[in-house]
Amino acid sequence: MNIEIAKSSGFCRGVQNAVDTAMRTDPQNCYILGELIHNPSVTAAIAARGIRTVERVEDVPSGATLILRSHGVGKAVYAACVAKGLRVIDCTCPFVRRTQKLVERYAAEGFAVVVVGEPHHPEVVGICGWCGGEVYVVNSEAEAAALPVADKNVAVVAQTTCSEGKFQKIIEIIENACKKTVEISKTICYTTKERQKEAVELAKRSDAVLVIGGAGSSNTNKLYDLCREHCANVFRLYSADGFEANQIKKFKNVGIVSGASTPYTQTQEVLFKMENNTEVKATNEMDEVVAQMDNGQSKLRKGQLVTAIISSAADEGVAVLLPFFKKEILLEKDEIDCEAYSKEEWAAKVGEEIEVMVLSSSNPVKLSQKAIKQMKEEEEKIEAIAGGEEFDVTCTGYNKGGLTSSMGTYSVFVPAKEIRMGYVKELDKYVGKKLRLKALEIKKSDRKKEIIASQRVILEEERAAREQAKAEKEAEFFANVHVGDVVEGKVERVTNFGAFVSVNGFDCLAHISDLSWSGVKNVTDVLEIGKKYQFKVLKVDEVNKKVSIGYKQLQPQPWDLVSGKYAEGDVVHGKVVRIVPFGAFVEVESGIDGLVHVSQISHEWLENPISVLNIGDEVDAKILVLDPANKKMTLSIKALLPEPEVTRVRQRRDDDKGERRGGKRSRQTRESREDEDEFREWSEGGTGGASIAEMLQNKNED
Repeated sequence: MNIEIAKSSGFCRGVQNAVDTAMRTDPQNCYILGELIHNPSVTAAIAARGIRTVERVEDVPSGATLILRSHGVGKAVYAACVAKGLRVIDCTCPFVRRTQKLVERYAAEGFAVVVVGEPHHPEVVGICGWCGGEVYVVNSEAEAAALPVADKNVAVVAQTTCSEGKFQKIIEIIENACKKTVEISKTICYTTKERQKEAVELAKRSDAVLVIGGAGSSNTNKLYDLCREHCANVFRLYSADGFEANQIKKFKNVGIVSGASTPYTQTQEVLFKMENNTEVKATNEMDEVVAQMDNGQSKLRKGQLVTAIISSAADEGVAVLLPFFKKEILLEKDEIDCEAYSKEEWAAKVGEEIEVMVLSSSNPVKLSQKAIKQMKEEEEKIEAIAGGEEFDVTCTGYNKGGLTSSMGTYSVFVPAKEIRMGYVKELDKYVGKKLRLKALEIKKSDRKKEIIASQRVILEEERAAREQAKAEKEAEFFANVHVGDVVEGKVERVTNFGAFVSVNGFDCLAHISDLSWSGVKNVTDVLEIGKKYQFKVLKVDEVNKKVSIGYKQLQPQPWDLVSGKYAEGDVVHGKVVRIVPFGAFVEVESGIDGLVHVSQISHEWLENPISVLNIGDEVDAKILVLDPANKKMTLSIKALLPEPEVTRVRQRRDDDKGERRGGKRSRQTRESREDEDEFREWSEGGTGGASIAEMLQNKNED
């Protein structure tokens, strides 16, 4: 008889952690919420330590220690533990915890949550306890078809031990029935997938299969169902007591499969019972199998975890006994997980069990304790990565398909299309550079362990997050900004047409024409980059995401201050800024111009002001008329000059008169008429530059 044991037999990491925790925790005033694992022998061993099992938090005394099993619990259980002041030791499997967080998020986003699994299984009950909204549990295709979710957004997750084939069929039904969004999270534990895959392959090549595990073990029951699909002779064993030699003696190839909650010792018991059954031994060549068991070495494989018993300690290390081995194996001191090896300290541990990893199964067998720690750290990292956690590696090479690297015992491959957004032509430039990655797929086998990863998905997520944050910020900004508001902004950059100002993180434009009442040539004449100022909102265009603001609108206009600074009769100093045929405009201060009529420039008659004034000349003048309401100021330069002799004035007027009589005075051009129109507009209301006496005198002379 050929006997083959599935490689992934025995406890999974989640169950192993829960059992180890229960076996090392002080049993004094310690409780477990629900059966730790679905295995009677393990449950009995834990109870023998004095740890009690309860079904409700209410049954645990205040201040006691409570162990939460790997199946996980609902959110309300944690709140109840806090209320009772319990010390909680949480052994929830990382894969289960990931599923809990997923359904909590989806429920908060308004999704109807569908859990594919057994409705009364503690893991499924716990997952549902994290859904704050609508949640359904389905365990068959018929139940999936009856779901009332056609017009809802749906999120689908699976019990971690769910059959992958069943999950896929149910997903297809939901996707076909639902008219809205269907978010699918493949939450089946990857070790469960491997275990199920191995069971199927073993069943295909076996004449009979023994499936070992507790009656209440969901994952063991699923292994049994899968094996039955591919092998006609499948026998369910809850322990070695259920083994009957007559069931398998006629089969040549027998496979043995055990569930994740089945300790390896139970599988060993079945093997030993097969060995001790003389009838089976005589008819099925059990001698060969027993010889293999006695040798033990044929049962070991590189990377395997084995429970060993300490038998002695020496200077070079610790001698241990392994299952199926009749001789001791040396665990070298360099491979022992301790700060400093002490022979005396380890001699005191003779008889205790320790877990070791097989580094080499050939002669001599090499074991390690340190490697387990490294492996567990790596596997914890892999579990987190499988759950979507970001990780980073340094690119060490490339090929035609993409970039290569490694992380621990795993190789890492980044396809070219997953490096960044857009096409990457020169892959060699990434060698030596750090890559930020998320796993797309994790492949694990005896021969190869590989992570296929993407940096592009991270960059896309970050871009989407930035765009979302920007959109939310813009929406909030436009909801709170109105024309006429006074806001504070920081000048970020300037152009020749204005300044871009950050107001609550949004870029607004202050046009150069809205910076000063008197006008400026350069933005920096008014505003300084990096400084904050007060602005007035002039225009809001939410559609085009534009806001116009003004600085001058919050500054007083120059003419508003004139009445408090000047009065008629005052003498002012200014600069000639413009000359026209009827006079000159003098800038008294920025934004304030006064008109000196040609008749008020000199006591002598002038045909054109340019004969005595030039642009840029600085002059003193007397204010004759001040009209702030109409933004007008009439000035006189000659009022500050000494009066000339009358004869000289008369001669000037005689000359003017003669010129008129002789017809020599040139006819007005269109330009001079326009200038006179401008002057009339300036002097409207009788406030011209010449005095009334002078105008009367000129009239009489004419």
